[in-house]
Amino acid sequence: MLYLILALEVFLIVWTLGDLGLAMVAGILASLGILYVWVNRHKFGERLIPLDKEEMPWLYKGIEELARKAGVPMPKIYLLDDYIPNAYSFGDTIVLSLGLFEVLDEDEIIVVAAHELGHIKNRDTIWFPVITYGRFLMIISTLVLVIAGNIAVKGLAPLLYLVYELSRSDFMKAREFLADETALALLPVPMSLKRALEELKYYEDLRTNVKIKGVPSIEPGIEREKRFTFFMETHPSYEERILRITFEINNLIEIKQRVR
Repeated sequence: MLYLILALEVFLIVWTLGDLGLAMVAGILASLGILYVWVNRHKFGERLIPLDKEEMPWLYKGIEELARKAGVPMPKIYLLDDYIPNAYSFGDTIVLSLGLFEVLDEDEIIVVAAHELGHIKNRDTIWFPVITYGRFLMIISTLVLVIAGNIAVKGLAPLLYLVYELSRSDFMKAREFLADETALALLPVPMSLKRALEELKYYEDLRTNVKIKGVPSIEPGIEREKRFTFFMETHPSYEERILRITFEINNLIEIKQRVR
């Protein structure tokens, strides 16, 4: 669906502007391609610290075992110098913030890594940038079409962008759920993923209450960085993920009982 929308958008640009539109699309795609390469080579900033295998052998060995079970090469592991609990992946790299080590125990941190490894195994580290950069293409081309297109194009372009946003949100949420399912299959104790998410949810709720009630805390003025979004969220809530994981675990238990 997303690729169909992008293809239709490119067709509208070329149909409306001719060779100029084709050159514009080529220029945007080339720029986004260069940006993708640059971002991956620079590892998203200077606050990333390569994991010292000797300092945290439990973490390295835990992720190494998960990678073996997943059938993927051992990913690169970086620690993010940030006290907010966070984790993400790109390319063949997993990033874990130092804040995770303040909130979760060792087993739960490995569980979080299993989710990110699920993204790598499912090739989300390729799909997500492509879809995000496709969004940039949609934004720029929609503005051009609204300005330069005829009446029909002026009406169709914003509609296409809205459909793209909705489709993008649904796709990325589905991939988050799929990464959880992949992690469940890799973990020796699937319930540990649910416990880790509950711990992170409790931490988020606690920070929200501190912010709303004005209760004194160590760093009350520092909050998670806000990201501007035009329409729908692309990441499911902790509640949604925990509920789906509970259903998945119950299904696994039922299957095991039937086999017996």
